[in-house]
Amino acid sequence: MFKRTLLVAMLGMSISVAQAAPLTKDNGAPVGDNQNSTTAGKNGSVLLQDVQLIQKLQRFARERIPERVVHARGTGAYGEFVATKDISNLTIASMFKTGTKTPVFLRFSTVIHPQGSPETLRDPHGFAVKFYTKEGNWDLVGINAPVFFIRDAIKFPDFIHAMKPSPITNVQDANRVFDFLQSQPWSTNMITYIYSKFGVPTSYREQDGFGVHAYKFYDENGDYQYVKFNFRSQQGVKGLNVKEAAEQQGKDFNHLTNDLYQNIDAGKYPKWDLYIQVLDPENLDSYDFDPLDPTKIWPEKLFPEFKVGTLTLNRNPKNVFQETEQSAFAPANIVPGIEPSEDRLLQGRVFSYSDTQMYRLGANHQQLAVNRPLVDVNNNNQDGTMNLGMSSSDVNYEPSRKAPKPATEKARAVKTPLVGTVMQEGKKEQNFKQAGELYRSFTEKEISDLIMNLATDLGAVKDSETKHIMLSYFYKADADYGTRITKAVNGNLVTVKAKAEQLKD
Repeated sequence: MFKRTLLVAMLGMSISVAQAAPLTKDNGAPVGDNQNSTTAGKNGSVLLQDVQLIQKLQRFARERIPERVVHARGTGAYGEFVATKDISNLTIASMFKTGTKTPVFLRFSTVIHPQGSPETLRDPHGFAVKFYTKEGNWDLVGINAPVFFIRDAIKFPDFIHAMKPSPITNVQDANRVFDFLQSQPWSTNMITYIYSKFGVPTSYREQDGFGVHAYKFYDENGDYQYVKFNFRSQQGVKGLNVKEAAEQQGKDFNHLTNDLYQNIDAGKYPKWDLYIQVLDPENLDSYDFDPLDPTKIWPEKLFPEFKVGTLTLNRNPKNVFQETEQSAFAPANIVPGIEPSEDRLLQGRVFSYSDTQMYRLGANHQQLAVNRPLVDVNNNNQDGTMNLGMSSSDVNYEPSRKAPKPATEKARAVKTPLVGTVMQEGKKEQNFKQAGELYRSFTEKEISDLIMNLATDLGAVKDSETKHIMLSYFYKADADYGTRITKAVNGNLVTVKAKAEQLKD
């Protein structure tokens, strides 16, 4: 296959050379010789006046932009979302009007591992969708699991630091990972997801995507409902256990990217149905868990999901850097009809993602083609690096009789009743119940894989206390779960039971 690909590339190269436009420097001037540097005579030194040489070396040294701290390894594709159900009673968002087709760009990714890392490594997988709507861009920045490890943005830097390689050895270390997670009992739910088939997808096509957080839909009267967004793969959900992943890595450690590109190129367009769940704000405190806690799912028996449209990917990027790498997603990018909820992790992400993109790409990153809205952008933001705008007015302030004015009432923040005092403390925890329900929903094969996958990392933890605290979490979630993983890592079941008895659910 490699020889055929190389031959095709070579043939394509010979054709393109025959038809190519002249080679130029960055200023558009033609290049006379791209094989030899300009020298002071046959045996003389290279001259600084060789602009082509200097420019090539300068540009080469500046080819890389700062790597994303998280979601560094990514693969993107274009497509469209088609709305199939009228939900105008819930939201004024234009993209949800029945029959509306909205262009999208979807970037898949891993969370922890760097660019160039094997796609066979166990990790949450990003599922970030940019909807180019008629009222601006909406970014739904999620993952392939319906929950996350933490529930407050103040813990996100700590979580990522623990998951990343050690600053001493530069190697990822299970001891560091579980030393952090033993202090976060609410992570038990996500740990169960990530060590199941969700942790190493067979392909990007064969995974679901979730917004994770609760958001708000609001109607033309400003009345709102809490909602969750769940993309369900029409291709099904499949994953690899630790042994299968190692075998796959030996054959192709870019299996996720290659599979996606090849299927789209072959016209086998992957599809996901978007389902939503709805919660009346009057019922927010009616459950034994906090619905705004991102470590919890909304059980379908309480919040039935229903389909509102289908997303199809049908075109690969032409340039990975210009499109996939420079694509910038942020939960701050919302449109009328949609608003963030009071989810504490989401509130932090609304700031941090936009700030990250400004650091990586500059203040004008939303002027780049992959990020540019389909609608006109009219604001008073001025100057900055790489400003590609076409502003021609001398009115760069507001209000003014000549300047754009705030659009309509529909873009205002919805009125949300608030009670309480300034504080720093948690709410309803319920740390283990949903993890147990998830465990019991697995087939015997899925349970066996979960235990094997989890034991591979937890078994490497040297500190006995950390290990047994983690084991007590799994036992608290489900006795069979805790018993089997304890045996798999040669833990002490008596100690595990005793620690589990001291835990509150």
